[in-house]
Amino acid sequence: MTGAFSRGIPDMSFTINRRNLLVGTAATLALGAGAAGKASAQTKEVVIGALYPMSGAAAQMGVDAQKAFETALMFINENSDADLPLAGAGGLPNLGGAKVRIVYADHQGDPQKGRAEAERLITQEKVCAIVGTYQSAVAATVSQSCERYGVPFFSADNSSPSLTRRNLKFFFRAAAHDEMFSAAMFDFLDSLKKKGQKVETVALFHEDTIFGTDSANAQLKLAKERGYNVVADIKYRANSPSLTAEVQQLKAANADVLLPSSYTTDGILLLKTMNELGYKPKALLAQAAGFSEQALYDAVGPLAEGSMTRGSFSLDLAAKRPSVGKVNDAFKKISGKDLNDNTSREFMALLLLADAINRAKSTEGEAIRAALVATDLPGEKTIMPWSKVKFDETGQNPYADPVLLQRIGNKFVTVFPAQAAIAEAVWPMNKS
Repeated sequence: MTGAFSRGIPDMSFTINRRNLLVGTAATLALGAGAAGKASAQTKEVVIGALYPMSGAAAQMGVDAQKAFETALMFINENSDADLPLAGAGGLPNLGGAKVRIVYADHQGDPQKGRAEAERLITQEKVCAIVGTYQSAVAATVSQSCERYGVPFFSADNSSPSLTRRNLKFFFRAAAHDEMFSAAMFDFLDSLKKKGQKVETVALFHEDTIFGTDSANAQLKLAKERGYNVVADIKYRANSPSLTAEVQQLKAANADVLLPSSYTTDGILLLKTMNELGYKPKALLAQAAGFSEQALYDAVGPLAEGSMTRGSFSLDLAAKRPSVGKVNDAFKKISGKDLNDNTSREFMALLLLADAINRAKSTEGEAIRAALVATDLPGEKTIMPWSKVKFDETGQNPYADPVLLQRIGNKFVTVFPAQAAIAEAVWPMNKS
């Protein structure tokens, strides 16, 4: 990172302030008053809300997201030589060099808590936009509140396809959704079949919130269209204390490919239970979520060797896009970790949102929305394997090209598609 910034890395500590929530009449009055606030070219600070689980089972996701956003602030507010939006500007030049500040809120993985916190951020903290939320179920309620107040919601890391099918004007997502990810997964299976591998059956395993349900629906549809036999479709309760019965069903079905859609704690329990019951599928191809998190691999060790996950990001891309290495170095310095599927998307979400606010020359919700609609950024100006960032009429970026990663030798290796792969996939994952 030598020479990347004009000043040192700022203090990344923060405190989550738990305040009484404004509800009822106060919220209604704030809505009428235009709670998003206004800004002129002389604005000194632009405030954005970040809604994440900072406590509860998914708390680590919130901590990691905070580090990703603080890394993004370094590239937005400091002077950087990276080939990224706003890098080198030292703030938002169209707003008089204003600095971006993040106000964090803890939704605890609860959709209704997320709704209440979103309204607090808008009415009390006067944020001009909100980014979040990790869990798609929380994004569903938060984005509805943002829509009601006319405040842009930028979905950093939610992958449920249904989120962009609600005719919302203020919802934007730069990363792929689960139908796009699932299509890449089945493209990979099709490519194996063309190479002579026997891949005929799949088993779906998914948690019971909107993330797992939407993922399973997308995979079920694609399996039928592509000619794969779904021999098991198992829904389980999120954060279940036991998955023994479910894994016994998976073992009995003995599919060629296991397709789990699980968050971190469930993914850990799944792999440990599979090991206890002696269940070894030919391949495990996950819908990211917990399977993109280092915490899972730390917890299960060699049990995850050979497992695969779809992804939005790969460190391998650093060979083609130098900004990847610069951002990863900055993130690792403050977090002790490499960027992953979630933190890379979170970094880019804040960068793209700040860029839109700068182009809007305003913190008015409608002006920011118009700037987001006008976004047309080449993929080379991101740290992702995307061809570009341009939102369609639903607020989705259809150019967010996924990759597939395999866990080999305690690290992720890109194995698909061919233009991004640096190695052939190990198949089957369990050689014994």
